[in-house]
Amino acid sequence: MACRGVRGATTVESNSRDEILAAARQLLALMIRRNDIRKEDVASATFSSTHDLNREFPALAARQMGWLEVPLLCTNEIDVPGALQRCIRVLVHWNTEKPQDEIDHVYIKDAVRLRPDLSKLPPVDWDELEAWIAEQMAAQEPRS
Repeated sequence: MACRGVRGATTVESNSRDEILAAARQLLALMIRRNDIRKEDVASATFSSTHDLNREFPALAARQMGWLEVPLLCTNEIDVPGALQRCIRVLVHWNTEKPQDEIDHVYIKDAVRLRPDLSKLPPVDWDELEAWIAEQMAAQEPRS
């Protein structure tokens, strides 16, 4: 089994905790679903954000979705003049039998500008995606 990298990026409208977490959850959810990623097969994930996003660690989104045992890291992107702002990126290292050319990298919102060659997602039903995310998060809540 090989360890593969799967990339993704998204943007937010403002530097708010809720927007950062919601955007990171959506991005991660699409990456999981497009590639059939099981958290047990994830070796690690690195999240980065541009310098204008500092209200929350984007990796918290992965914890909220049950990646409790996965090593996670957050960092800042290099602040290159003219680069895309309010951007969250993730690189997931994932153990899989899939060959590299079958991995779906996910670029959404304004981040499609980063890799238009990889931004070929079919239309996303955002309401259905949010319902799936809510199910994942509910599964993490302690049962009484």
